[in-house]
Amino acid sequence: MSTPPVPNSLAHWMAAFAIHFTRPTWPHVLVLISGAILTPGRRTVTAALSIMGRRDAPNFSTFHRVLNRNRWSSRALARQLFALLLARFVPQGPVVIGIDETIERRWGTKIKARGIYRDPVRSSHGHFVKASGLRWVVVMLLTPIPWAGRVWALPFLSALAPSERFAKDTGRRHKTLTNWARQLLRQVARWTPERQLIAVADSSDAVIELLAELRAHLTVITRLRLDARLFEPASARPPGRRGRAPLTGPRLPTLEQRVGDAKTAWQRVQVSCWYGGDERQLDITSGTAVWYHPGKPPLPIRWVLVRDVQGAFDPQGFVCTDQQADPLDVLRWFVRRWAVEVTFSEVRRHLGVETQRQWSDPAIARTTPALLGLFSLVTLWADAIRSDTAIVPRGASWYSKAEPTFSDALAEVRFRLWSDMIFPPSPPIPESGKFPADVLNRLIQAVCFPA
Repeated sequence: MSTPPVPNSLAHWMAAFAIHFTRPTWPHVLVLISGAILTPGRRTVTAALSIMGRRDAPNFSTFHRVLNRNRWSSRALARQLFALLLARFVPQGPVVIGIDETIERRWGTKIKARGIYRDPVRSSHGHFVKASGLRWVVVMLLTPIPWAGRVWALPFLSALAPSERFAKDTGRRHKTLTNWARQLLRQVARWTPERQLIAVADSSDAVIELLAELRAHLTVITRLRLDARLFEPASARPPGRRGRAPLTGPRLPTLEQRVGDAKTAWQRVQVSCWYGGDERQLDITSGTAVWYHPGKPPLPIRWVLVRDVQGAFDPQGFVCTDQQADPLDVLRWFVRRWAVEVTFSEVRRHLGVETQRQWSDPAIARTTPALLGLFSLVTLWADAIRSDTAIVPRGASWYSKAEPTFSDALAEVRFRLWSDMIFPPSPPIPESGKFPADVLNRLIQAVCFPA
């Protein structure tokens, strides 16, 4: 019984992406995707070929060329993936996306875009840690996954944001993180002109110029400093009065002043899926204002001020560029951002991000976005499998798990792919088939050689 080059299920799931590759490249892409899913260790090209039974293949360099030489567009694949995610998980209603940056810790003198950055995972308020690596700006779909019982952050668009030193050494114009966020969010807005798009960002994107430019294309929600300068809208200039029209009206109290004001009207609400997945009782108050700094454009906003009933955290402020947004919706949308950090952790733990060994510029620019996108693809495929059978979380007597996590979804996808190779469809002519020993040998080696 002959073993198919790639599992039939994967070829079916990936069919929507075939138009973005040439006919000779497409079979090699399927082999690399299969290997990236099935291998339990490093996500290198050689590891992918080994798990797919191609250690003795003389044309191994052809698979390297898929990443460092062949012509295909990462942006076109990102748009296709985003369309599939919307069709499956958000067919209607507001589309909530998150944007954040992460450091891929890499070393090596040949990695030109490498820089030294603050490591947000290992640093704290009192401990500063630097890391050598690549900085990525990632856009994710923040959506509830019905069978997981929580919001997942599904990456679909990533961009490498090199350091200022790299731009100086290569004679290129340096783009700040704010510029990258502007470019990526406007790209997503062009992909979905008919949908209400809501972007959730961290405090690093709480920049008046950025929000003022984006508010015409999408709604942005981020943190707001408690001492931000807020004003009433500018009143109309009286007829006949000379001089420049005022940009703002009278100064309003800051959010910090409102926290200590006994006259502030608070509303008690119950917010589900708070950080960590618990429900939380909060006091919120909200209003509209103009956020303004001299030399910058006045920005009409809705501000939301939150304090914890139990006093577990300090009061926090949030800003939304849609003044008509409901304050409770603003808070619920922003809380979805917690899933972004979970995804960054999962792709390192289960998909081998930071274990790649490519050093050429094209391969570096393609491999990490591909592994991040694989997180979303596995979620899509697990959802398709769920229509046939339930995804049961793997637990133990010492560890109970009520809802499936990404590791369970990945296990279901792996089980389907291995099953396709071990138990392929019966041939049209009855014959006495033998168990595919080569597939069993690869499966055993995957356990014996996890790295």
